[in-house]
Amino acid sequence: MFGVIGIVLTFLMVFGGYSLAGGNLDIILYSLPFELMIIGGAAIGSFLLSNEMTVIRQALTGVGRSLKGPRWHETDVQDVLCLLFRLLRIVRTSPVELEEHIENPEASPIFQVYPRILADEHVVALITDTLRSASLNYDDPYQVEEMLSQRIGLINKEAMHAPHALQNMADALPALGIVAAVLGVIKTMSSIDQPPEVLGKMIGGALVGTFLGVFLAYGIVAPFAQRLNAVTKQDQAFYDVIKSVLVAGLHQHATNLCVEVGRQSAPEHIRPAFGDLESSLRELKRAS
Repeated sequence: MFGVIGIVLTFLMVFGGYSLAGGNLDIILYSLPFELMIIGGAAIGSFLLSNEMTVIRQALTGVGRSLKGPRWHETDVQDVLCLLFRLLRIVRTSPVELEEHIENPEASPIFQVYPRILADEHVVALITDTLRSASLNYDDPYQVEEMLSQRIGLINKEAMHAPHALQNMADALPALGIVAAVLGVIKTMSSIDQPPEVLGKMIGGALVGTFLGVFLAYGIVAPFAQRLNAVTKQDQAFYDVIKSVLVAGLHQHATNLCVEVGRQSAPEHIRPAFGDLESSLRELKRAS
């Protein structure tokens, strides 16, 4: 919501202020399609040239993510803590039963209760692979913690490719605007025999290229890149919550304590209240 408001406010203030100051929008509107073709086409072409297809797809979906905000919310943290609570109880009471849940999580009645978590392959793989390793006697908490940190680091590194690619595009747009302006000046110099009023409009059209490059860079693309960067980092904290619970479980702490460690490791804005989580855990105990 605030992203859409920001875009509307940016356009309104820039072009509204220009019009109220007596500026003539005709020159901008006439030159805009051609300048946008040069600058936007060159920016998109260089973006395609410098990035792999996976990064391109991430960037395209990332624009929508930056407007929607972080994927994981307080309810999701509470759900994953309840999921881990149930799985850790199975580990302690019936390790053989655990296999059916971690080998085929899509068919697991425990995972199916939490469809948003089940839909994220990274989260599911992180949980199942760690529990599988523990079942194979790879249960040194410090080694598992290091393994999880490395794995989460790789996930985070891949997720940051998209905001970095958008930021690189933003950095290139002012220079591409200068390219468009230079081409406009070249066009103007080829018509040097025209009257001053014609030359003035042609020079103004050439300067639209510089304006457009800077405006797109710092008014549109860079804010999207920064917002996507922030959203991605907020979502990454979700994996750290999972890691904290699993490592605490390998230290043989009580299951409730493991979940509490995970709750406290969550950022404050998505951390479920202690009372709400306790109520959910009591319901799970009664149901079992």
